[in-house]
Amino acid sequence: MRHRMNRMKRIRTQAARLEAGQMQTVFERFLRLPQGFGVFERERLYTPARVFWIFLAQVLCADGACVNAVMNFLAWLKNATGQEASPQTGAYCRARQRLALEQIQALHAPLADALDGAAALFWGRRVWVVDGSSLSMPDTEANQKAWPQPSAQKPGCGFPVMRFLAVFSLSTGVWRTLIPSPLSTGERSLFHAAWERLEPNTIALCDAGFCSYADYVLLRRRQVDCVMHNHQRRKKGLRELKRFGKHDRLVAWFKGPMRPAWLTKEQWDELPETFCVREITVHIDEPGFRTETVVIATTLLDPKKYPADEIAELYRRRWAVELYLRDIKIAMGMDVLRCKTPAMVQKELWMHVLAYNLVRALMLEAAQGHRAPLERISFKGTCDAIRNWAPVLAAVPKAKRTTFFVTLLRCIARAIVPYRPNRSEPRAKKRRPKNYQRLTQPRHIFKECPHRAKYKAHRLK
Repeated sequence: MRHRMNRMKRIRTQAARLEAGQMQTVFERFLRLPQGFGVFERERLYTPARVFWIFLAQVLCADGACVNAVMNFLAWLKNATGQEASPQTGAYCRARQRLALEQIQALHAPLADALDGAAALFWGRRVWVVDGSSLSMPDTEANQKAWPQPSAQKPGCGFPVMRFLAVFSLSTGVWRTLIPSPLSTGERSLFHAAWERLEPNTIALCDAGFCSYADYVLLRRRQVDCVMHNHQRRKKGLRELKRFGKHDRLVAWFKGPMRPAWLTKEQWDELPETFCVREITVHIDEPGFRTETVVIATTLLDPKKYPADEIAELYRRRWAVELYLRDIKIAMGMDVLRCKTPAMVQKELWMHVLAYNLVRALMLEAAQGHRAPLERISFKGTCDAIRNWAPVLAAVPKAKRTTFFVTLLRCIARAIVPYRPNRSEPRAKKRRPKNYQRLTQPRHIFKECPHRAKYKAHRLK
């Protein structure tokens, strides 16, 4: 009996140390699983460590199907250990369900801190760029209950939608904070939930949707400064105090009579009646674009330490958050998740965040090692390089992996996006879709048009 127990203990230890897939050979230098992560109660093919790396490869793969993930793992398993296993996906899917969400989330903060440790600073301070977005998922009853579809859509005709708030590091593009919620929760409410994770002496960079009197006062009390597009409705309730330049002035905002719903009466009464804010007016006049005037409201009040043109350039860089979200939603496919239960949707979401930060880790190392501009390294090109180099790195002997990894970084550093300032990128598709009907009713009562070529969307009632 004792001999059998010692044998099982030895098997657990060996399995915890065994390589767990192709992606481990690419990312193990950035992310090491805790010692107890891969230990299991009995001998299994899909250990927690293996499931984690297979799951990571699945969200990075262009085809995120479970069949593709299992086939990829079986190919690695045969090459690495000589073992063969069933190509059925049931065992892998059950193993994903056993993987705890807390274990995945616990890996995020240490990785983000390590990647952001050597980030470039703005006036000696870190800048967090904030924005909200949404994603959809399979139309199951459980998902609809957790994240209901938009109220304007008919039952049975839409998909569950999750809203989330993302906080990125402007210097590195690393995803620092994720706050998910149903679509009915506003982005500003999610922003309030993220305040606890904003470090003192940092700068919050946001658009006009987050700009309000109470937010500015309470964030400043947390020693967090704001640089935001002034809300278009704030044309009254202010008084000019001082002018620093032609388009640079110090103003006093008045609290106003209306109390926000998210504050209690006691909290609202405790706020000061006025608050000093600096307003910088920027006129944008680019050939081929509509002339626009942007008023930037900031709590960086010192005009010598924080020049107006530098603040304007900082706000201009806020557009980077749109590119970060495009990278993870379009290039990595997080726009539409695949899992059919709320628990698995949460795991898939956090695996996407980890995968995104690991891709950023490769981009950072490639930029630093080859003196390439980080903002011009292609995220899509890096994902393609990982997908194609991972099988090669897993197949070569360990002694040669360093040489191959250096070559991988060189390829990533050379995938430079052309410098195209002020490029017009309309959100439009040139290629027309097939003229299928729109599902405007539940499937069991929907009537299909017999002549698809004659179908016109505007004719439907």
